[in-house]
Amino acid sequence: MSESVFTKHIERRNRIVKNKSILQTSYLPEILPHRKEEIDSVAAVIASVFEGDKPSNILIFGQTGTGKTAVMNFIGNELKKVDPKGETAVYIYINCEVVDTQYGILHSIGNQTIKDFDKRIPFTGWGMDKIYSETKNYVDEQNKVFIVVLDEIDRLVNKSGDDILYHLLKMNEDLKNSKLSLVGISNRVNFMEFLDPRVRSRLSEEKMTFDPYDAKQLEDILRSRAELAFDEGVLESGVIPLCAAKSAKEMGDARMALNLLRTAAEIAERNGDNVVTEAHVLYAKNKIELDIVSETVKALPQQSKTVLMSIIFNTRQDNKTMITGDVYSTYKDLCNILRMTVLTQRRVTDLISELDMLGIIHARVRSFGRAGRTREIELSIPGEICKMLEEDENMADLKSYRHPNQTKLM
Repeated sequence: MSESVFTKHIERRNRIVKNKSILQTSYLPEILPHRKEEIDSVAAVIASVFEGDKPSNILIFGQTGTGKTAVMNFIGNELKKVDPKGETAVYIYINCEVVDTQYGILHSIGNQTIKDFDKRIPFTGWGMDKIYSETKNYVDEQNKVFIVVLDEIDRLVNKSGDDILYHLLKMNEDLKNSKLSLVGISNRVNFMEFLDPRVRSRLSEEKMTFDPYDAKQLEDILRSRAELAFDEGVLESGVIPLCAAKSAKEMGDARMALNLLRTAAEIAERNGDNVVTEAHVLYAKNKIELDIVSETVKALPQQSKTVLMSIIFNTRQDNKTMITGDVYSTYKDLCNILRMTVLTQRRVTDLISELDMLGIIHARVRSFGRAGRTREIELSIPGEICKMLEEDENMADLKSYRHPNQTKLM
């Protein structure tokens, strides 16, 4: 092998994970630990497809990493075992973080139904009336029961409204031969409050809630994966309990537990180590948290980034606990430099609240009696993230910004 930038890393690397796909959150094991009751509850509803009946619509709620998606994909696999040729039921899974428009949802359902490639729905170009009519016709031709799973359904509603849910629910009434049942998966229990009453009453026939995993349950999940992914002796005895304990504190998130174990193993491999230790886990947790915050900040809308930059500039002037007025004053200056529309102070206050919810800042309301209330704001992200935000190409013009209290350029 010729010398390259990868050579020293390849030579140093020590492969200790037999099968990394098993540690991926997308991997679906044959058994889902601690979710038998939830599987049985969903299966009891879906089972009516084998009698030709339409199952009730289902809404599944639960925090991130509680097994909602895994359970529904497990159910999809079980449907195929009973009906391998799809003669009775069709299982369609759609991730609404990826497909988040009315056209996109109908396009996905239609094209997972159409056998003839030449008749497939184009990615763009059709009107909503046509794509609805064609999708309905394709579905009805099958004379089957369709189970349509909309994962992250709240994201779809937030972006595109609930019209698509109304159309899908109405489609079931328009079908003569086939039947269509919806399963919605959401992290937000209160998203139903934003639905039209007609949609809400039709959609929420069955509701299920998935509780977070506790530390012991997370240990069981990790051990079942580790047995397949590692040889005996590769994991230090305290690694799995530590991954489980750290993740249990984060709302019992199984995805985080798996990511923590996988990242710790990858760090050990890169270091050329033969054993994954607790030190690797602690290092991995810091790295994951930094990556999460980094991705969150990158995904912020431009106005939110500008508000955040206002807080960063104030923090650097030793104004580490500022009030909303301080932030808004700096924000207006930055908007002028960036040639952006200046939002009202009320709207900026809303953006501050959103940044607080994301954990990027800490904002607490302080009352001054008759003088009113304001927020005391502190920055909660590390310096590396601030530097990353400053290097954002959309923030380039702020390099020459001079805070009113600043005596020299940054």
